[in-house]
Amino acid sequence: MKKALGLLGVLLVGVIVIFATVDFNRFGKDKAYVHITEAASVKEEKLDSGEILKRYWYKLPAYRENGDMTEVEFSAAKELRKDAYLMMYIKDGNEVTSYDEVQLNEIPQKAKEKLEG
Repeated sequence: MKKALGLLGVLLVGVIVIFATVDFNRFGKDKAYVHITEAASVKEEKLDSGEILKRYWYKLPAYRENGDMTEVEFSAAKELRKDAYLMMYIKDGNEVTSYDEVQLNEIPQKAKEKLEG
């Protein structure tokens, strides 16, 4: 009985560690790359507290590692730097779950050719 409780405790701790460290918005998602070339459209929402919340919306072509294009629409809490390259994490075809800024030399060749051309 003590061994079973000990094993259950170890498993519980393991599950807690996994949920605390794994980013499920990135895990197992497809990747595509975008180049921020234009300003975002800004949408403001007034909260009940009176605070104004701004979201910056982008609608851009994104290129997968093999060069295939898909159009993505996503938002950011702040305006993204013009000429930045982003690696988008995508599920269900074109739903963006997260993104990271990357350098041009980190983008796969076929996607890089499409972004530069």
